[in-house]
Amino acid sequence: MELNGKVALVLGAVKGIGKAIGLSLAEHGVKVALNYHDWEAELEELKRGFAAIGQAHLILKTNLLEVEKIAGLVQRVVDHFGRLDILINNIERGGWPVVHGAYSQDQWDLEMETTLRAKRWVFDAALPHLRDSGDGAVINFSSIAAIVGRSGPAGMVFNDGYAAANRGISSLTETWARMGAPRVRVNEIMLGFVATRHAEETRGWGLLTRADKKALIDHTLLQRTGTTDDVNKAVLFILKDAPFMTGAVLRLDGGYVLGSEKVPDMPPGVV
Repeated sequence: MELNGKVALVLGAVKGIGKAIGLSLAEHGVKVALNYHDWEAELEELKRGFAAIGQAHLILKTNLLEVEKIAGLVQRVVDHFGRLDILINNIERGGWPVVHGAYSQDQWDLEMETTLRAKRWVFDAALPHLRDSGDGAVINFSSIAAIVGRSGPAGMVFNDGYAAANRGISSLTETWARMGAPRVRVNEIMLGFVATRHAEETRGWGLLTRADKKALIDHTLLQRTGTTDDVNKAVLFILKDAPFMTGAVLRLDGGYVLGSEKVPDMPPGVV
């Protein structure tokens, strides 16, 4: 996909990964619509970032839990820019055990409604416009919680409901890839411990003990957490350089899922 002149809708864009992706796309000539709902205090910094780039953009405030507003959000983007080529489906709500403690029903419902339901209805509203593009692309964001659940060092970070919701995202990715083909590619980036998402610059990370953080790093083959730049590079790869990839899950976790087990040297043998 040639990015210059394309139009993208980025969800969860006021800070963190969503903001970083929006700015990165703008630097590559994409006209970006950025939706947010909360974290109002971050808005001015977002505006300054886009002003510095000077690329056409549109900032929208929509509560995606109010499903009846989603079609209107997508239509506003299309009305403003005339098209929609890219959907960055970056919306989630994860209840850290170390932050929220035991689940309440409200917390469970919020995670399901945000992480799964909102993604589904945004895709539903966007799909006709992405098809009209002729070369549309969707990137769903999920978490390795889908694989590891609430186990091991991640047990202080991932709740079981959040893990279940993220496993559901991969099912949606496969279904949507079938629905979108051949004019729309749908892929997924499954994040591990990344700054602003389950690592540095989050409230939960600050509540972990030094031993908790060390256990997470020790369990990661690359011995570090990820950065928003790592995420941006993966997004650009999928959009620009992977035209034959759809329905795939790109795991960006530094090897956390594989764990810290090392491969031993081959023994000399006896023959």
